[in-house]
Amino acid sequence: MFHEVRFPTSLSFGSSGGPERRTEIVTLANGFEERNTPWAHSRRRYDAGVAMRSLDDIEDLLAFFEARQGQLYGFRWKDWSDFRSVQSSRDIAFNDQQIGDGDGVKTEFPLLKTYRSGPHTYARPIQKPVSGTIRIGVAEEPRIEGVDYFVDTSTGLVTFEHAPDVGAEITAGFEFDVPVRFDTPTIQTSVAAFHAGDAPSVPVVEVRV
Repeated sequence: MFHEVRFPTSLSFGSSGGPERRTEIVTLANGFEERNTPWAHSRRRYDAGVAMRSLDDIEDLLAFFEARQGQLYGFRWKDWSDFRSVQSSRDIAFNDQQIGDGDGVKTEFPLLKTYRSGPHTYARPIQKPVSGTIRIGVAEEPRIEGVDYFVDTSTGLVTFEHAPDVGAEITAGFEFDVPVRFDTPTIQTSVAAFHAGDAPSVPVVEVRV
């Protein structure tokens, strides 16, 4: 269950968090290790509590928490350290990320963001792109949204009106959110403690959608 609403960006700005990877490590008798992961993709965790700056922030947080019925409904989260298809110093462009190659038949392509380090890469599925920020290109030519293609911002799926030609590179640029839920059944606040500089803990965790 998911609400297509973003956690207030004024409250997420300044939060802490990032990706988590699960790795199973077994140390053998000879001292060598065997390492394996049951996760194909990382999972992100954040704490919005560190970004609370005023009692108005607390009231907005409580309203958002109650509207999601606590942990029941997921929601969108802006990760200020990683929310664009390209580095923050550059403008978003239609050729930021390669998301596929045309075969003359396929019309649907999921958005992806590829992380590179040396010869190694990781392709992250992007399922919550931000409406109005998405740019798509085919064979190094920009395409027009609503005419050449359509984007489902709840799934990150790009659908072309006509299948791209065989071998045509499909590219995209976009901003995106992370699908998350609250990772606590309780929001504990104290006006006295908050005035003393003690912000509440508000953990959220990424969900698979």
